[in-house]
Amino acid sequence: MGDNIEMKSQEISNGVFLTWEDLWVTVSLQRKGSKSILQGVTGYARPGELLAVMGPSGSGKSTLLDALAGRLGSNTRQTGNLLINGCEQRLAYGTLAYVMQDEALIATLSVKEALYYSASLQLPNSMTNSEKKQRAETVIKEMGLKQAMNTRVGGWGVRGLSGGQKRRLSICIEILGHPKLLFLDEPTSGLDSAGSYYVMSSIACQKMERTVIATIHQPSAEIFNLFDNVCLLSSGRNVYFGSTREVNQFFASNGFPCPGLQNQSDHFLQTINADFDEDIELGLSQRRPTEEVTHLLIKGYNSSNEYQNVLTHIGDIRKQKGAPLESRTRANFRTQCSILTRRSFLNMSRDYGYYWMRLAMQIMIAIALGSIYFDVGYSYGSIQARGSMLMYVATFFTYMSIGGFPSFLEDMKVFKRERLNGHYGPSAFVISHTLSSIPYLLLTSTISGVIAYYLTGLQNGIVHFIYFTLIVFISSMIVESLQMLIASLVPNFLLGLIIVSGIQGMMMLGGGFFRLPNDLPKPFWKYPVYFIAFHKYAYQGLYKNEFIGLLFSDRPYGGSHHHHKLNGTTILRDVWQVDLDYSKWVDLSVLIGMVIMYRLMFILIMKIKENLKLMRFYPMKKNIVTANPDGSPLVGINHVQMAQNY
Repeated sequence: MGDNIEMKSQEISNGVFLTWEDLWVTVSLQRKGSKSILQGVTGYARPGELLAVMGPSGSGKSTLLDALAGRLGSNTRQTGNLLINGCEQRLAYGTLAYVMQDEALIATLSVKEALYYSASLQLPNSMTNSEKKQRAETVIKEMGLKQAMNTRVGGWGVRGLSGGQKRRLSICIEILGHPKLLFLDEPTSGLDSAGSYYVMSSIACQKMERTVIATIHQPSAEIFNLFDNVCLLSSGRNVYFGSTREVNQFFASNGFPCPGLQNQSDHFLQTINADFDEDIELGLSQRRPTEEVTHLLIKGYNSSNEYQNVLTHIGDIRKQKGAPLESRTRANFRTQCSILTRRSFLNMSRDYGYYWMRLAMQIMIAIALGSIYFDVGYSYGSIQARGSMLMYVATFFTYMSIGGFPSFLEDMKVFKRERLNGHYGPSAFVISHTLSSIPYLLLTSTISGVIAYYLTGLQNGIVHFIYFTLIVFISSMIVESLQMLIASLVPNFLLGLIIVSGIQGMMMLGGGFFRLPNDLPKPFWKYPVYFIAFHKYAYQGLYKNEFIGLLFSDRPYGGSHHHHKLNGTTILRDVWQVDLDYSKWVDLSVLIGMVIMYRLMFILIMKIKENLKLMRFYPMKKNIVTANPDGSPLVGINHVQMAQNY
């Protein structure tokens, strides 16, 4: 195996050599202490080769992939020597691509559209649109998706691509930019044997100078033979690392040969699976506990020639000291915003759950509202009726925005995938989502507003109606901004929906309608809920817009014709306790400010998360004392926390 390191040294300027030594990953369990997921794992990956990371469920495969790619969670701690081309350096943009196990794709786009938009985001402005389209079409053909170019991805309740086609599309998107390092997390998950082989053979045919690392569970013999090297893990420890052609010999030399008619990979995984207390069958009559078998294999590997060869390869790679990786040029910020806005607008037009169902429901509610308060008039009783109607509009018309939360979470999944791979940042996402949603929110606010406003018979005048529509429109944007903020903190759909609904419910109670402002308990409800609830400014803006300039009867039940009229301004002050020290346009301005504030908070939270991750992975040498898998102390070994934030 001493082999072709020297030959491959000529490729180091183009490819990526990745080495890791004594890599430990520990996860915090809060009050229960911590748990080691990876324990002293060592290995390497070279250009033009496919590395398979295999092991039973829970063995640390995905954790190893995340550690190498810099995607570990905030509750984990990583130590060990992790080098890129023999140096401590970050993975520059365009160097790495990561294909997640769960597809994060926009369901409403076709294969061609998904690839065209992704190419426009990833590839530099120096390339023409025709060149970008040509790159996308080439990748589509390479992954066998030409026949499905015009087929939409599909999702819940909508037929589209098959599982294998979605998996290939996910890979297509990430290899558009010709990354030098490709991570694949369970690329064959959910596929049949034919689909699995086609996906992996397509990747194998395109490896060239690319370094490919894939976690894979129970591959067929044909797929296993496509890999050059294999890393076998059990309970976070190296059982074997080396050539796929020699792994069978290693197991046989340690007393665990593969039966003649059994798939090699199945035999390896059954042998090292320590999740069950049952014995595994060895030959025809021998049985041993799997934990004991795994311990013997690990001990045999640590004293084997295979392990020494791994250390030799790592040493040779480290001596070469390749040049630092350079970031690839990508689309500029203006282009990113333009492409994302067009893609988001198209998605919203096709996704019925985003705005079309909401529009239908708001029209139904507007008709119901208009029929209940039809031609409300100017009697004494109409004062309460108008106030209730305006409260309902500001509260429940905007509350309908929650209906788009599931669709927005799907967008968030795509954003997180594309953000982790460096395609664009949170600022471009927020700007594009805002611009693409404005036409739909204006449409829903205007159509439902026309029905409710004129059926009820609210104050005449086009300016009054425009203000009414603007309040509904801006309030809906606030709810969407609040959803965006919550989604950045709580990615779980049900928890996020509960929190958004709960916050809106609290704001409704403290907005100044259900209890008038002077009657609100000062602790909490008056200060701060009343002043931070957008309902306060929506209610007061709508009340000022409606009541100022109108006169109402001062008799609850009619009576003599000779009675005084109640002025709308007096009603605002004495009945609704509205603050008249500033105009309705100030209320509208405060609402606009809330939209901006919530969306800036989303950007800030995403930036803080990135900075915290950068601090955790920034190269920082230190001598620490830890423990070997057998519990003995490991003293004075230099561990390096590697920066993998690309």
